[in-house]
Amino acid sequence: MKKIPASDIDLFTDQSLADPYPLYQELRDLGAVVEIERNGMYAFPRYREVREASGNWQVFTSAKGVMMNDQVNSALEGVTLCSDPPEHTRMRQVLGRPMRPEKLRELTPRVEQEAERVVERLVGQGSFDAATELAERLPLDIVSELVGLGNAGRAHMLEWAAATFDAQGPMNPRTIAALPKMDEMVAFALNEAKPGTLKPNGWAAQLYAAAEQGDLPVEKCPFMTIDYIAPSLDTTIYAISSAIHLFARNPEQWDVLRADPSLVPHAINEALRLESPVQRFTRLLTQDSEIDGYPLPAGSRVVLLYGSANRDERKYPDPDRFDVRRKPSDHLAFGRGEHVCIGMNLARIEMRALLEALLPRVSRFELLKAEPALNNTLRGLGTCRVRVSRHSGSGGVEARRRRR
Repeated sequence: MKKIPASDIDLFTDQSLADPYPLYQELRDLGAVVEIERNGMYAFPRYREVREASGNWQVFTSAKGVMMNDQVNSALEGVTLCSDPPEHTRMRQVLGRPMRPEKLRELTPRVEQEAERVVERLVGQGSFDAATELAERLPLDIVSELVGLGNAGRAHMLEWAAATFDAQGPMNPRTIAALPKMDEMVAFALNEAKPGTLKPNGWAAQLYAAAEQGDLPVEKCPFMTIDYIAPSLDTTIYAISSAIHLFARNPEQWDVLRADPSLVPHAINEALRLESPVQRFTRLLTQDSEIDGYPLPAGSRVVLLYGSANRDERKYPDPDRFDVRRKPSDHLAFGRGEHVCIGMNLARIEMRALLEALLPRVSRFELLKAEPALNNTLRGLGTCRVRVSRHSGSGGVEARRRRR
């Protein structure tokens, strides 16, 4: 057996969160398993180990929480994110009903129409903040209405989502500051997001309808409502703004995409690979295991570093390069296995609609200002102000029809 290398790296300083990639490289260079001494956990920084652990819930359990602190793990034990089959499977089947393929096909024209409206207005301005004016609009407008929480819930969705992911870090100042916001969100879900106040036929109301049919316990409904609030917003918002940021910094890749719009799905995957919105979750080891020759005892908490795995040079040649011709459909930004992101197809529809609306209108993005949004779990931009050079060709709807 090999001795597990140790590191005193702090992944949660402002500097580390703003640019984690040199630290990830350092961890990958150390080994397939690295002890993170200050957190009392083991990290998997390479692709193969993260992928295998993500698909093996029997050994790498989520049922004892996936966060980096015991307080939130205990509080959320049994929710969808912190559960294993068969309980996880039952909850996921109900959660996923509004996102079945036929439901998303019905929703797609509406998403595309809204994308055209938002993009036409912003491009007409000449400059805009891609992180707020562009990336927030579609997920917030579409998802808040679909979930059906009403105006009270909509007003707080973004801050609740950010707090949820901040609270998943170690017990640092960000986590501590996020806990009251999490309590506020849970109180809303328990006391206000109830049948009678929810929009009829909205996603949240459908959870309670499923409970009446015996598909799940009614006490699960408030926490499953939170599943629709937190994961469906910030992750998609950060993915969209990161994509625009990448195109602004790599204008030749926007030229490639404009010349061949059929590459849009690959461009989305490449942006997700390069700037994974969710950087890490943890798992608890249920049995003594050997990982690449390193012994790990049962009860160890392991950090799956998706953001590092997706830049592993053992998997992706020249991994720090943004290349829309690359086809990284096996990236881990959405996770893998039982816990693969349930809303990933909706996120792809939103990203694709915005890119396809931008392609015929914008010939170049000029980056004016970019600032990271620092979060214990998420990676993205708080500001991404760009100036656009407007293309004088056909509008987005006509171009979309031609591509089809």
